[in-house]
Amino acid sequence: MNERTDMTDDRTEGAEGPVWIADDDRSIRWVLEKALTRAGITVRAFDRGDAVLRALEDGAEAPLVLVSDVRMPGISGTDLLTKVAEAHPEMPVIIMTAFSDLESAVTAFRGGAFEYLAKPFDIEGAVELIRRAMAEGRRRRPTGRPAEAGAAAPAAPASKPTTKASADRSSTPAWSDDMVGAAPAMQELYRAIGRLAKSTATVLITGESGVGKEVVAREIWRHSPRSHRPYVAINMAAIPKELLESELFGHEKGAFTGAVATHQGRFEQARGGTIFLDEIGDMPMELQTRLLRVLSSGSFYRVGGRELLTADVRVLAATNRDLEAMVAEGRFREDLYHRLHVIRLRIPPLRERREDVAPLCRHFLTAGAARFGVEPRVLTPEALAKLEAFPFPGNVRQLENICRWLLVMAPSIEVRPEDLPPEVLEGDALLGHAAPAPSTSGALKTPGAVPAGYASAPEASTSEGAAAPSGDWCAVLRTEVGKRWDAMRASGDGDGLLWDALIDDFERTVILEALRRTRGRRLEAAAHLGLGRNTLSRKIRELGLEPWGRD
Repeated sequence: MNERTDMTDDRTEGAEGPVWIADDDRSIRWVLEKALTRAGITVRAFDRGDAVLRALEDGAEAPLVLVSDVRMPGISGTDLLTKVAEAHPEMPVIIMTAFSDLESAVTAFRGGAFEYLAKPFDIEGAVELIRRAMAEGRRRRPTGRPAEAGAAAPAAPASKPTTKASADRSSTPAWSDDMVGAAPAMQELYRAIGRLAKSTATVLITGESGVGKEVVAREIWRHSPRSHRPYVAINMAAIPKELLESELFGHEKGAFTGAVATHQGRFEQARGGTIFLDEIGDMPMELQTRLLRVLSSGSFYRVGGRELLTADVRVLAATNRDLEAMVAEGRFREDLYHRLHVIRLRIPPLRERREDVAPLCRHFLTAGAARFGVEPRVLTPEALAKLEAFPFPGNVRQLENICRWLLVMAPSIEVRPEDLPPEVLEGDALLGHAAPAPSTSGALKTPGAVPAGYASAPEASTSEGAAAPSGDWCAVLRTEVGKRWDAMRASGDGDGLLWDALIDDFERTVILEALRRTRGRRLEAAAHLGLGRNTLSRKIRELGLEPWGRD
């Protein structure tokens, strides 16, 4: 069967379209046909990509939109995309795939795809996406394009020189070297990187420590028009303040004591390529002014130099800090923030994509085994369940280290729960170690009591804490207020103390959770809470939370 046969008529009076669907999966074709027909959209379906090309060659009316799977018998979806872009550049093409990885997304967008749709997908969302593509198709058609636009139909995108790596990945879906995951949050990230593949825009990458911000930066560079030019990375937090200016912009001989020769800075080294400014939130204020000047004018001077140099670089920046809060506090220049914040990519923490723990483990265990010259380890379902439940305060970096630990320390090929490293096993114990809940009879609150579910030492503040009660938290609060109110009235104790006790409980809970999530770092916790460090330290003392947190 080459063409659709399960629908009696591919035309409906008054319908929009047509939309063509190419997928060798009969169930996908059936679901999309039914949904689009109900939406009043004319549909024609094919089970092979070459059947689509034959229909176009035979003079069939070209569709407004083509929806194509990647893997089909005969011609692939990506090859079909290329041929359709050459013959019908005005036609939006939506690529579908069950093998959702970065390379597939980049290939699709570089080939000119309108959108990248990962299977399984929400059918209502897919219909809405197709409607958007139809509107774009009508706009692109010569008869539907506004006269004032006067633009020619977009040309097929220029093909990127094929490297061995890309050639190896073109035939079968594969993970990128370090980017592994198929969670919805990762799909959004893949789409963003795919759209950036033809751009040189400045990108600000945000996310917690250990999520892989530098990995994402490398992938943006690797898939960019500047991939044949240098990639230079510099960590702002790792270089002393006194040396950072010279590292970034270089210096002339004799510019300062010890400058015995002219030195090229990172911006010169990255000429024509990409510079990655990691931990940009740690950049000293005085250097922020110089960086702003480079971004705005595209030029700079070496330290002690008089020659104006051109900064022909693409800038990628990353931070785990809240730059908006730093701007509000006067610790980061607002104009620099807006210069960096052209495109923003947020890397999700591992706890937001727990379904990726299993493929990440397979990836790290396989790669680590080859690196260390040992046999790969295999996780039992019970061991995997333990890891999937672990909060991973160190994110993907911590998981990679755990896998390396297992390759060296696990006694057998099969990894059981008891073989997991102490940080995972002790994490369970710490989560289960709770202080007794405060009594609602008699005194309302014991001063300094730690709420149940929290460990009693800052070293244990590496988990996310106990799960919050389900439902509306305000309803839970009302219930608690009622219990304490009744207890107070019944006992005759605590008159006039209910408000203060509740406020103390609220502040104690919020502060402890902030310290957990920042692994006890008071400065970082204060920044996220919108408090000054001194204020936070004072509240920790007043609430009896010492020795939680550290400066």
